[in-house]
Amino acid sequence: MDNTFIQLAVILLAAFVVSYIIRVLNQPLIIGYILAGMIISPFLVGIGASTGTIEIFSELGISFLLFIVGLHLNPKVIKEIGGSSLIIGLGQMILTFVTTFLVSNYIFDVGIITSVYYGIAVSFSSTIIVMKILSDQRKLDSLSSKISIGILIVQDLVAVGVLIFISSMSGINHTNTFESFIAGAFLIVILFFVGYLILPRITRRIAKSQELLFLFSICWCFVLAALFLYLGFSMEIGSLLAGVILSTSPYAMEISSKIRPLRDFFLIIFFIILGLRMQISHLQEVLIPAIVLSGIALIFKPFALMILGRWFKYTKRTNFLVGFTLAQISEFSLIIAALGLSIGQISAMAFNTIVLALIITIFLSSYSITYSSEVYNRFSNFLSVFESKKIKKENKIKKEYDTILFGYNRIGFSILKVLKELKKKYVVVDFNPDIINNLRRFGVPALYGDVYDMNFLEDLKLEGANLVISTVPDLETNQLLINTVRTVNRKAVVVLRAHAIEDALKLYENGANYVLTPHFLGGEYVAKMIRHTKIGDKDYKEEREKHMKMLKQILSKGINHPEVEKN
Repeated sequence: MDNTFIQLAVILLAAFVVSYIIRVLNQPLIIGYILAGMIISPFLVGIGASTGTIEIFSELGISFLLFIVGLHLNPKVIKEIGGSSLIIGLGQMILTFVTTFLVSNYIFDVGIITSVYYGIAVSFSSTIIVMKILSDQRKLDSLSSKISIGILIVQDLVAVGVLIFISSMSGINHTNTFESFIAGAFLIVILFFVGYLILPRITRRIAKSQELLFLFSICWCFVLAALFLYLGFSMEIGSLLAGVILSTSPYAMEISSKIRPLRDFFLIIFFIILGLRMQISHLQEVLIPAIVLSGIALIFKPFALMILGRWFKYTKRTNFLVGFTLAQISEFSLIIAALGLSIGQISAMAFNTIVLALIITIFLSSYSITYSSEVYNRFSNFLSVFESKKIKKENKIKKEYDTILFGYNRIGFSILKVLKELKKKYVVVDFNPDIINNLRRFGVPALYGDVYDMNFLEDLKLEGANLVISTVPDLETNQLLINTVRTVNRKAVVVLRAHAIEDALKLYENGANYVLTPHFLGGEYVAKMIRHTKIGDKDYKEEREKHMKMLKQILSKGINHPEVEKN
């Protein structure tokens, strides 16, 4: 027992030191955890230390990870991801899987089963890494981010099916795989029945106590994981289904927030164990295959995503950003590979190859996501092949306009309403083809185009515009817009949007007449209501009725806060 605590202390100390250095280099901490395991692996092996106890911690980390993933996989989410994300996600996975399988089987000659695992591993992208970087950059609200998140949800749903399939083959009696699969499917149906009819009554009672809700959620996760393990399935699928069943509960988000600290701790141990298994002495043997797999994830996968995005008439910039965002291997890939290793379907060499490919792709993709706009600026002229030619033919407005609204979203709706009331000659510009089609259906003059595209801006009649409004929250895009406008039109009133105070001040320095800061404006508006009304005053009732009417009008136009942003 003493040795176990000493080993755990050494591992956590190494993880902290290495992860701190990784953090200073602005890299994802997951790389620090894995590298820490690789660095201390020779030391632990040299003193004859056993990782048995630590591996138990790693299995708990997997369980908590899948449990929380399940909490975000509400069956209703399928309706929210959109048809484009669904088709692009499935198409990319199929193309990537086939390419990786062919390369692995016919060039490296690793065998069919190992090639299948390689194909699966490269097909998935990292939800943890993508969400973390996009959140840090405050870009979760952009169109490319929404498409990326939708694709990640599709991948998570496919991963559920893969885990169920592999789990059905990892039972105690392998000769009855089909019977085991049927029994598992029957058990899942029963559990969803329990979750739909019985679980809501239980959670409604225990939710009055935060401690009981916390204890119940852990209990539910472990009981289902143990049940599936006892019946010959993997505990991973039990943990995942425990989360999916609880996802329909109104307390799902609260449960997720309470479980997260425990999950983070055990997850750290899990990734360190991956590093322990990936010994430095074996790097030479797996280096070339890992580099090839990384190349497919970093080059071919973005290429496939951009081709599929072109089919849905997204701009070349949107397609480029989606491709670069998803150019890495997923932590789900490691979980599936670890399961394949535990049941003897792949070798330790194949597992190490996937681990090294994960490290390479996460390391490089973190840079590609961060500097994707700069890279796009350099190569935008060569990316026209990823944009449909039909778009340019449709971008013709016969009527003259003196007002241009860039971005029709929750803010743009209200602005457009005022422009109509003032009888302004306006045109709406957006790079979401669905929005453009919807606007044209209602007789609104609209152009499909990307504000970040200099060629597109030059084609617009900016010199004749009296008012230019942008509801796009991206700082670089708005800086490009105002610089372009001021070059040809000094008199135009330019209204822009910013998320952060620093961004707003920069736009004012660049010559913006006014900068929208929605979060602060909302607070300012409520403050005015409080100042000019009394508690219980009828003014609140009038304001409430007006607000409800506006929200219903917006909702009728198909605009809403997408649930995928909460993941």
